[in-house]
Amino acid sequence: MSASLSDQSQAAGNAPTARRLGLSLLVIATAQLMLVLDDGIANIALPSIQSDLDVSGANLPWVINAYVLVFGALLLFGGRVGDLFGRRRVLRIGLVVFIAASLLGGLAPNAGLLIGARALQGLGAALAAPNALALIATTFPQGKARNSAMAVYGAMSAVGIVVGVLLGGALTGLLDWRWVFFINAPIGLAVLAGTGVLAENSRGRERLDTAGAVTGTGAMVALVYGLTRAGEQGWTDALTLAASAAAAVLLAVFLVLQARTVQPLLPLSLFADRSRAGSYATVLFIGAGLMGSFYLLALFLQQVLRYGALEAGTASLPFAVGIILASGTSGKLVERLAPRILAAPGLLLAAAGMFGLSTLTVDSSYSVHVLPALFGTSFGLGLAFVPLTLTAVHRVADDRAGVASALVNSAQQIGAALGLAVLTTVSAVAADEQLPGAARVLQQGVADTDAAAVARASEALAEGYTAGFLTGSGLLLAAAVLVAATVTTRDVQRAPQAAPAR
Repeated sequence: MSASLSDQSQAAGNAPTARRLGLSLLVIATAQLMLVLDDGIANIALPSIQSDLDVSGANLPWVINAYVLVFGALLLFGGRVGDLFGRRRVLRIGLVVFIAASLLGGLAPNAGLLIGARALQGLGAALAAPNALALIATTFPQGKARNSAMAVYGAMSAVGIVVGVLLGGALTGLLDWRWVFFINAPIGLAVLAGTGVLAENSRGRERLDTAGAVTGTGAMVALVYGLTRAGEQGWTDALTLAASAAAAVLLAVFLVLQARTVQPLLPLSLFADRSRAGSYATVLFIGAGLMGSFYLLALFLQQVLRYGALEAGTASLPFAVGIILASGTSGKLVERLAPRILAAPGLLLAAAGMFGLSTLTVDSSYSVHVLPALFGTSFGLGLAFVPLTLTAVHRVADDRAGVASALVNSAQQIGAALGLAVLTTVSAVAADEQLPGAARVLQQGVADTDAAAVARASEALAEGYTAGFLTGSGLLLAAAVLVAATVTTRDVQRAPQAAPAR
């Protein structure tokens, strides 16, 4: 990557700039890898966390969701803060918060403190991630250099989840689940030290939209909580209804404030471009299908196929390979093809792969059934992510680059939180129809070496997880239709002829 940038810059007589660009990309990519890695690193450790801290089945998803939800809900806030107060400065603050929260999570003596630490990690990530992406949009020149940088960034965004699962399995299996959090400290400190190579943007003179931040964040938290609560207690539960109503009211207030505020947290003009709006919406679906299904796959491998933590992590490697290959391929093809020509077929391929996962049974073979479906899903998502990200930040003014970039991350993370809530709800309902409390029956059966109980519970859990995979396939199919209908931008390489979006 650095060599490619160097060759381009030397041709223009500016070799030192190329070296700086290469180092900048290394820092940004590593930061993104670390932040997204925490979407999935705790997945493999969940059974160990549940056993060690005596976490209830209802609270267990919040070990993941607390991070994903706060991360997604505050990304717009983090991007806007970077626009106003300096992206490198806010990136550094986010990294410090993230490192401190990781240490707190690793030392947590109970589930409550662990979930709180995960939420604090989400805050740090929300301050860091959008500013890392914005630094790509404003640092790298439009064309091949930016495409290559975005391809690396896109690969890190998706590979981070898989590396998280692999690393989580290795750390949990060889050391202890607490190391899935401690590992962030040395990585984070290295990234923090490397931020000196990044260029700082000029500080804006506008005011921060605090009311928008509060209402927007509140709406997302209430929505995901309502969906999660519905899976546990049903749609007629009083708290479920209250959370859903609060989400609707807060979202309406947020949109009204953004339309009337002179300096909004989310400039609604960003959605005036049909292709950009379609890209954001599509990334939301991608995040939902990806994170929800990945959560279920980690549990399927361990609870149904009876893989150990390290073995389950290793089994996820083909996902990383597919993402890397597809991201590099799409980064080159987008120079010649319209974004939707790459994204729509990619999403169809991902939907087909997810459908393959929905056909798994307790007798499924990893090499014959799991591996092809997993690789197809990852390759399809990799093809789609880079062109959609480029479309989302195309024709956006520099002083809006932070919030436009934050929207990409925000759509992915909010989609992940919603997908996790929806798919786990679908899975739990389907499993309970076969055997109420299947996960508890499995744990007790393993403890009592009751083969019959283990077999019954495994069958029920398999039914639940495959129902979730089928729902994820439907989400990705909807994303393919959406991108084909809305993303009409033909060339994200060409400089804009009109004034950029404000």
